[in-house]
Formats: sequence, C-alpha cells, structure tokens
Amino acid sequence: MGDGGLVTNNISVGSPASEAPFPADGYVGDPAVRAEWDNRYADRQQLWSGRPNGALVAEVAGLTPGRVLDVGCGEGADAVWLARAGWDVTALEVSGVALERAAGHARDAGLTVRWVHAALTEAALPPASFDLVSAQYPALLRTPDAAAERALLSAVAPGGVLLLVHHAGMDSQQADDSGFDPADYVWPSMVAALLNDDWEVEVDEQRPRVAPDGGAGAHHTDDVVLRARRLR
Repeated sequence: MGDGGLVTNNISVGSPASEAPFPADGYVGDPAVRAEWDNRYADRQQLWSGRPNGALVAEVAGLTPGRVLDVGCGEGADAVWLARAGWDVTALEVSGVALERAAGHARDAGLTVRWVHAALTEAALPPASFDLVSAQYPALLRTPDAAAERALLSAVAPGGVLLLVHHAGMDSQQADDSGFDPADYVWPSMVAALLNDDWEVEVDEQRPRVAPDGGAGAHHTDDVVLRARRLR
C-alpha cells in the first residue's frame, strides 16, 4: 500500500500509463473493503508521503530488475520508483481512488505500470511468475485457509524474492475503538510459518524504520522485515 498504513488489494494489463490504466468498474473483491479504503483516500488529497518505502529501497538495491508485483500499491510511490529503476511493474490495490492517483503519477513520469483493481486473493495473477513480490505494510485480511499468505507465496517465481514489511509491534496490540483488531490481519510471522524447504529466508528481523517524511503512518519507528527467496 502506501508508506506505512494497513490495505488488501483480472489483471487489466498491457496499456501504457498514458492510456486508460484500468477499467473503472473492473474491481474484483469485497465491495465493503473497497468502499472503506476509497473513503479513507477520499478524505485526504494525499494520504501517503509520495516517496518509496525505505525498506523496499534498501532490500531491492542488490536485485536485478525483472517482473515485480506491488501488493497494496496505494498512491503508487513504490510502483513508480520500481518502474523508474527498470522493473516491469504490476501493482494491485483495492481502492479505485488510490489507483487513479497512482496512474496519474506514473503518467506524469512517463512510465508504464499494469494496474490491478482487485483484492489479492481474488486477482487473476499468473502463478509463480514474479521475480519480486513486494508487500509494504499491507492490510491483508486473515482467513482460516491462509488465503492471503498463500497468494503472496504462490506469486513468486522460482529464484524470485518475497519482501514483506510491516510495523513492528502491531500484531500484539489490543483491539481498539476504531475497529482495528490485529487478529483480523496477516503478519510476517504468519507468512514465515508457511515457508518450507522450497524457500530460503534471507532476512527476518526487526530494524529501525527509514520513514518518508509526512504521510499517514509516519509515527511508526520500527519495521519487521521478511525477505525470502524461492529456491524451486
């Protein structure tokens, strides 16, 4: 999603960013989730800082650009940064409001991004086809069958990398009056628990957050970073 909040996320692919980026009514997923995030984005002219997430920049530095899936792309800062760095970017988001902003930023930069207006678990993604799957502070809803966790893992190509970053300590918070309950969401430890011998964990740690200035979520100070490579 953006640079520090909680979002979950038919590929509408193939068009340059200067053309129609996604169908206005092509959303696949729970309408209530889309409405919740559309309202959140509509409340502010810009929700996030507009700069790429620090953990993404740090972890991608040594990778050879290939196909990347940006899960919960928000207003598109990560997607634009990745495309500018030479990656072939597919970006998912549940909020159409956010996607319109993201597509505008890509268009202004003269970059091509494939926009996916869908929940991660509903998106028609080609399996095992992304050299990098990046999920920066995603609000992936937890289900008994671990659908979101498995969708993240299944998208990674052999030899590819899953990079999952979240705010440290959020998974142990108590439910609050705003309706946020950490038990409802997927955390890096849950994804790590599903990794088998087909995966090599390269990074699994808590570290100080390199936070962009401004934007929602700027008050968080530490990240949990999970980086795992699919061996086969």
